[in-house]
Amino acid sequence: MRLIFIMTQEQEIAKRRTFGIISHPDAGKTTLTEKLLLFGGAIQKAGAVKSSKIKDHARSDWMEIEKQRGISVATSVMGFNYDDIKINLLDTPGHQDFAEDTYRTLTAVDSVILVIDCVKGVESQTEKLMEVCRMRNTPVLCFINKLDREGRDPFDLLDEVEEKLAIKVRPLSWPISMGKTFKGVYNLYEKSLNLFTPSKITVQESINVKDIHDPELDALVGENNAKQLRADVELIEGVYSEFNPKDYLSGNVAPVFFGSAVNNFGVKELLDTFIRIAPPPIPRETSLRIVKPEEEKFSGFVFKIHANMDPKHRNRIAFIRICSGKFERGSNYYHVRHDKSVRFSNATAFMAQDRETVDEAWPGDIVGIYDTGNLKIGDTLTEGEKFIYTGIPSFSPEIFKEVINKDAMKTKQLEKGLLQLMEEGVAQLFTYELGNRKVVGVVGALQFEVIQFRLKNEYNASADFAGQNIYKACWISSKDPKKLQEFLDSKQRHIARDKDDKLVFMAESRAWLQMVQDNFPEINFHFTSEFKD
Repeated sequence: MRLIFIMTQEQEIAKRRTFGIISHPDAGKTTLTEKLLLFGGAIQKAGAVKSSKIKDHARSDWMEIEKQRGISVATSVMGFNYDDIKINLLDTPGHQDFAEDTYRTLTAVDSVILVIDCVKGVESQTEKLMEVCRMRNTPVLCFINKLDREGRDPFDLLDEVEEKLAIKVRPLSWPISMGKTFKGVYNLYEKSLNLFTPSKITVQESINVKDIHDPELDALVGENNAKQLRADVELIEGVYSEFNPKDYLSGNVAPVFFGSAVNNFGVKELLDTFIRIAPPPIPRETSLRIVKPEEEKFSGFVFKIHANMDPKHRNRIAFIRICSGKFERGSNYYHVRHDKSVRFSNATAFMAQDRETVDEAWPGDIVGIYDTGNLKIGDTLTEGEKFIYTGIPSFSPEIFKEVINKDAMKTKQLEKGLLQLMEEGVAQLFTYELGNRKVVGVVGALQFEVIQFRLKNEYNASADFAGQNIYKACWISSKDPKKLQEFLDSKQRHIARDKDDKLVFMAESRAWLQMVQDNFPEINFHFTSEFKD
């Protein structure tokens, strides 16, 4: 029986690919996500986020504010099957103000598809996201998008990717012209040609080109384009080393594909190659040891929490990445932080906001657990072993504003809404010891708009935000309780508590913080809430 389980587990692990799609805003990430879902049969037709002609919004942008603004502000989790491979796709926010959600999501994936706009090239947010990938040597595959527009020279784009993102590249497909004269893409990996038909939202059949010097190529793309393609391919083969999947898997080389997501062009080639070369679930570090996916006992961690995914039903769902063993609905698992056993009778798999109950899940899968407030981001679940999955980043807020309650009759709704949104990791909440003032800290200003919108629409609470002169929120501790109390007494006006009731010192300036640190050497100042004395 155990042998059958091991065989089944190995088979399930081998056919899973869990990845995130990242990009700078407006590079076409959500459009690419949609087209991948089309190939997997998960949706029947595409909807452009900003198109007034198509009423359906992009499937992965399901929150109301996302539909209005045309941007992704929360990570969507989607699972589908393609060519006997189970794909778990995490579409992340592109906007830099929501980068924290993306950083956390990158801890739950095994590889990444990076979307780059061929007109704008590598942009600032792309560089920041790539830094997080480089920290873990996450395998990265690039998709250079919008070839139907007049973009930059492909060789210049590749040079920029290597320079700005500090990773070697290897093109696996190559564009034949672009913009109004865009003819198609030559697949260097498969030695085949895909011809582009403008405004045709269908999948093109590949034309095998065994010999790039065959005169038939001239007839298909034109003499000048054929001549240019031959010259480009010769240069590519001379400049770039032959593609080795091991270099990709180690995070040293990024294979590059070209296409147009909005026209569904070049997407199938990307997907077909991706499922062949992308890694299945990988081993992961914990506080005690490295855990391998093929281990028999279940373990996983919470990387995202979301409340009110269904406006009709108040609910809170924790997203859990399965790392080892098999998850079974209804089983008891060990909650490491709480040091107690918990049972999950409801577990779901996702297709954006659509959900279906799952009885079992394997390493690489993402399951949603209905939660009443017991779970938080970073929590580890096991079958009894007391380790914690590490490497989930925590960032200090950069902008602070006080919450102003606009309706005293809705105070309870406001407090509940703030607490739940903070548990999701949308922002951080600090409550002053004196006067019970509440201050929200965020990475980007747009988060305040999202919080305000969601408080009104999901909790029927009205709030404004007043700017605060705060430089840094520092978590404080001391091995000397007496000295800690003296500090709290002397700085009472600047002491707050976070949502987990930890003490926080709200410093108004860098210089003042330095002075306070010098004057109170027995007090430890921490710039993340996760610290050890």
